[in-house]
Order: sequence, then structure tokens, then C-alpha cells
Amino acid sequence: MNEQLAREEICRIGKSLFDRSYVHATAGNISVRIEDGFLITPTDACLGFLYPDRLAKIDIHGQQLSGDKASKTMALHAAIYNKARQFDQDTSCIIHTHSTHCVALNLESNPFTGDGVLPELLPAITPYFVMKVGHVPTIPYASPGSVKTIGFVEKAIEAYGRAGIPLRACMLSRLGPYVWNSSPSSAMATIEELEETAKLFYLKNAPINPLTDVQLNELRTAFAVRW
Repeated sequence: MNEQLAREEICRIGKSLFDRSYVHATAGNISVRIEDGFLITPTDACLGFLYPDRLAKIDIHGQQLSGDKASKTMALHAAIYNKARQFDQDTSCIIHTHSTHCVALNLESNPFTGDGVLPELLPAITPYFVMKVGHVPTIPYASPGSVKTIGFVEKAIEAYGRAGIPLRACMLSRLGPYVWNSSPSSAMATIEELEETAKLFYLKNAPINPLTDVQLNELRTAFAVRW
């Protein structure tokens, strides 16, 4: 994706997420990996009112080249690109939101675990969650922008990747999800599916039976899902 199109896509998706309340006020951020570095939304920017020429451009060494001051989460974005691309070379866009139902669900006790690595936000309750999102490990709480978060996220991506199930998402405790994919539109579809699944789970007042091993194997066979 060329730089101008990437700038336009970040603004388009930011407005779409803001208009549908996936983000509010100045919460959330979006980045795209381009040929000579990264584009990321500015610090304290409202995603509903972004301007293409004011997005921060960062070179491959982490130095800002142009635009408004980059989001304080740029170090985490860079770490995700570096680690995730070891298992999925197409990783090109990261979206972070404070999606209401994901955060609300994360405030409650979470008994679901994935391979003994970290608690997971959700079990496999719908086929499209399994197909479009996959495992979502919950990262221990740290204050926004903390370097501690980077280490936890890197370890999670490494552990799942080496187990043959590359991640597309993780959940920062009490803050919100990070998702990544091969393009801005694919990353937006991932965050949409994740939030809708969290909404279903949160609104259900009775226990939910996850998909069975047989059903999961059918999805793996038919769609090569990451579960």
C-alpha cells in the first residue's frame, strides 16, 4: 500500500470506528506499516477527526520524520510488527480501541486459559470469532504506555506463534484490545468481530458452551483457522 492511500485509509477507518463508538474522545490509535517506516495517529488525537497530512510518520529506526507528535504507543506498535511478522509476513496494520464490551468483559473474572500461557478474553463461541479473530490472550495490567506491556505482548505473540497458532489480537487489561492484520480494512474487520463476540458473551446471562473439538477441527480443515 502506498503512503497516500495508507494515510487516507487510517482517516477513513478512524472516523468509522469513532462514529460507531468503538472509540471515544481521544482513545485508541491506528498504525500502518509502509515501505520506509510507519504511519500512526498522533498522540491525544480523536480518531473521528483525523487529517491525512497530520498523521505521524516514523522511520524504520523509530525517529519521527513528519506530522504531529506520534502516539505514545508507537513503541508497542513497532514491537508488535517486529514480532508478529516473524509468524505472518503480511502484518501491515494495527488498531487499538477501548471497545466497551471487550473492556467490560475484562473487568470480570476470566476463567478461560489458552495453552497455559495467559488468560484469554473469550472462548471459541462462534465460528466467525474463531475464523476472523482467533485466540485473544489477556495482557496483565500496566499503566498506558508502560514498557512492561511490550514484554508481555512480545512473549504472547512468540508463544502462540511457536505453537503454530499466530495471533491477530491481544487484550490489554482494563484498557482495550490490540488487533493486527494484512491491511487496514482487514484489521477493522478483526476488531469488529472481536467486539461483537464480546458483546454476545457479556449480554448472555447463562453459561455458554464453546464449540467442540470436532467443530473446531471442521473449521481448521475448511478455513485453515488459527485455533
